[in-house]
Amino acid sequence: MIDLSLAQIAEIVGGRLTDISAAEAQHTYVTGTVEFDSRAVGAGGLFLALPGARVDGHDHAQAAVAAGAVAVLAARPVGVPAIVVTPVPGDVSASVLEHDLDGSGAAVLAALAALAAAVAERLVAGGLTIVGVTGSSGKTSTKDLLAAVLAPLGEVVAPPGSFNNELGHPWTVLRATPDTDYLILEMSARHPGNIAALAAIAPPQIAVVLNVGTAHLGEFGSRQAIADTKAELPQAVSESGVVVLNADDSAVAAMAKVTAARVVQVSRENSAADVWAGDVTLDELARARFTLHYQDNNTVDIALAVHGDHQVSNALCAAAVALECGASGEQVAAALAAAGPVSQHRMAVTNRADGVTVINDAYNANPDSVRAGLAALAWMARGGDGRGRERRRSFAVLGEMGELGDDAISEHDRIGRLAVRLDVSRLVVVGTGRAMSAMHHGAVMEGSWGAEASQVDDVDAALTLLRAELQPGDVVLVKASKSAGLVALAQALTADSGDTHP
Repeated sequence: MIDLSLAQIAEIVGGRLTDISAAEAQHTYVTGTVEFDSRAVGAGGLFLALPGARVDGHDHAQAAVAAGAVAVLAARPVGVPAIVVTPVPGDVSASVLEHDLDGSGAAVLAALAALAAAVAERLVAGGLTIVGVTGSSGKTSTKDLLAAVLAPLGEVVAPPGSFNNELGHPWTVLRATPDTDYLILEMSARHPGNIAALAAIAPPQIAVVLNVGTAHLGEFGSRQAIADTKAELPQAVSESGVVVLNADDSAVAAMAKVTAARVVQVSRENSAADVWAGDVTLDELARARFTLHYQDNNTVDIALAVHGDHQVSNALCAAAVALECGASGEQVAAALAAAGPVSQHRMAVTNRADGVTVINDAYNANPDSVRAGLAALAWMARGGDGRGRERRRSFAVLGEMGELGDDAISEHDRIGRLAVRLDVSRLVVVGTGRAMSAMHHGAVMEGSWGAEASQVDDVDAALTLLRAELQPGDVVLVKASKSAGLVALAQALTADSGDTHP
């Protein structure tokens, strides 16, 4: 963040100073980071006191100041220097309610957004480039690839993990400093208008739209509604900016009509696109190689370090952004070759000492990402193209895909059937709800029976089953929405028998 006095921050957010005089506030500066976790506060920081249903940040205000914070951004006086904002009366937005925040929490979040917007405006005036990325799946992986390909060009700030909502987004903006050249922002949505609101905080000069799938279908009601919401990002880019669109997704390609910015289309094997991939192949661990075609018929060979055929489109989008920012093809190729998985629990491949390979993709799941994960599992089990290689046994350990609404039963049924069609050796369905029963039933109806498809109650039962059955050489995919809790299962499997990373 840029250095600001408490008096300046109070003016920006429309708050009043408590437990500090106006004169002192003029000369007391926030020189550290803004944090909503009191344990993360350091010297010169600003603590964000969020009141929630389970934990009230106001109760930790004094501890935050003791740890080095110069003040607290709060909804009420807390006995230490604070900037207090007025609670929002009446109803608050659904997005705020998802954080278990009341009107007081909404006021603190609004103040955080105002502060981030003011900081972003000043940093852009000083030369900062803001890159925004959205899509139904692949946002976090692409954000990590973007950080890798832009790093050779200057200092990069990107969110850790999936900090992509009304709290994590402005928090990430406030990580940028006058030394930051590129700020990468991942943008998620659960309701129409969410992405527009995030983009208003830090308007991107470059926007990336990956795909339109069925994630959060239960919230939006239709794929068209999802597409309209994703389109809020390219609509937020001015005519002097650039929008990178995945032309292989027709709903994304159509967004060229709704933006005033210059459009760069990326595609797999469609030479009509501005940036495209030719001669795509996968190695035995589903790492892609391809020829990148870009400006004026230039080409460069790309070898990805991340796993899964779906990463080709993600890498193309990242490459397109880097090329627009002045990177050479050789710089892009070198950065992508070194860019392994960064954010945890996303297609993280671990080879255990006993020869079992664990694919930990347990952080999140929707039908599109599960299909991609299953395809990668099947490919690895075949040893790539399968020629001259002994087939490995494959285990798909799947938990519930959340927020699919009325389509939950049918989508889980389709995934169970797909596992059979891909010739997965063993499907382990974790959970007892209707959706998980539909996944198991789909596998059985598609032709799997007996021990080939099992449904277990919980993570502990799944771990017991896997420890009893896994043998050297097996490949295991663990995939589910975060709420299913399969992250713990993936971690336990990875820790068994030691590990080495490819």
